[in-house]
Amino acid sequence: MVVVFGSINLDLVSRVERFPAPGQTLTGSAFATFPGGKGANQALAAARAGADVRLYGAVGRDLFADRALELLAAGNVDLTGVAHVDGATGCATIMVDAQGQNCIVVVPGANAHVDPSRVPDAVLAPETVVVLQQEVPAAANEVLIRRARNKGSRIVLNAAPARPCSVELLRMVDVLIVNQDEAAALGAQFGWPVAAEAFARAAGRAGTLVAIVTLGDQGAVCQIGGETHYVAAPAVDVVDTTGAGDAFVGSLAAALDEGSPIPDAPRRAVAAGTLACTARGAQPSLPYRHAIEALLPSVTTRRA
Repeated sequence: MVVVFGSINLDLVSRVERFPAPGQTLTGSAFATFPGGKGANQALAAARAGADVRLYGAVGRDLFADRALELLAAGNVDLTGVAHVDGATGCATIMVDAQGQNCIVVVPGANAHVDPSRVPDAVLAPETVVVLQQEVPAAANEVLIRRARNKGSRIVLNAAPARPCSVELLRMVDVLIVNQDEAAALGAQFGWPVAAEAFARAAGRAGTLVAIVTLGDQGAVCQIGGETHYVAAPAVDVVDTTGAGDAFVGSLAAALDEGSPIPDAPRRAVAAGTLACTARGAQPSLPYRHAIEALLPSVTTRRA
């Protein structure tokens, strides 16, 4: 089982030729709403990759709540752990440019009120993969990480978006996943190198079992014990990169839950993240298991 503790948002997506400069107004070419939030996206990604998934989070008592949950419900994600709280559902305003790159502003809303006590001890078993991100309060994540570690669960922390954390917390995590910007932020905090490969090695030396830095269209670098692995992404026509990182995390969690060994799991994750770039919207773009498996032969790995 994959247990995801994290954010649930509604994404408001505008297509633009380029991002505006400060004080500038541009005319966009299209607008759409999509269910989103890193927790929700990663839960659906894991489910589409074949895992049995439970999501724990919070939405508001507003018109956005049902829309934010609809694809999760249709995707057979167990939503009994999602609380409905007073206030607004989390919202992300996203701009996507002509090259498919994005910039995002997130308003947490109900995500600020997630409660780790809603995750029962019964699901925090050694065979459970627990997935967390950083769009919910740090204190809530820390409580659940400590509980999951005490129960023997495997813990995947996607330290995104970047914020300070302790080395002690990282030592309780089995898999740390960051992108290059997040690696630079954490590296600066700890006095570690900020380049992807050097950061992954430093995280490994600090006690994280597996440290992964995603590299966009270049794939990912993974520090697994004393070995560095590079997982190369196949070339695709990029439509929208929104959700690619979440596809990576969710698919990796599903692979671990299925028993795939490291470093095989990151290959599936890179395949999923690559496929997510070929369609619009975070959750609509998340690939299904059959598509991941079809692309998998094109994903290559080399050891440093």
